[in-house]
Amino acid sequence: MKPRVFTQRFSSTPLGARLARHLAVHQLHTWGIAHGTDTSDTAAQLVAELAANAVTHGRVGGRDFEVRLTLAGGADAGAGAALTIEVSDTRGECRPPGPHGVAAPGPLSGGGRGLFLVEALASRWTVRERSPGKTVVAELDVKG
Repeated sequence: MKPRVFTQRFSSTPLGARLARHLAVHQLHTWGIAHGTDTSDTAAQLVAELAANAVTHGRVGGRDFEVRLTLAGGADAGAGAALTIEVSDTRGECRPPGPHGVAAPGPLSGGGRGLFLVEALASRWTVRERSPGKTVVAELDVKG
């Protein structure tokens, strides 16, 4: 089965980050991953955290961030499928630590939970360089 791909750019604003999450959930629903399922909810959380990071830490004035979803393998988005979530921004010098390099935030910390959640929720994740900027990639194994 040919992978299904959705790509969209969003304004680097909190509204853009919220819209990214909503459109991602809608797109997954059209691919057969129903709204409210564990996979949909986990993907929504991953998109929300990565988009919030792109807006907060990767923002460059006048530049958008991009979300790309790829659903590959498995019949009708069932068991054996994998969802790849890529969020790209144009600020390369502000690079996250990558897998297994994220420190747990303190209990009274006002931030620092985004990538900690990505680490906990994603099946795999990494950071890739791009020109300009970077792409954070989170993969999610789809459960049937």
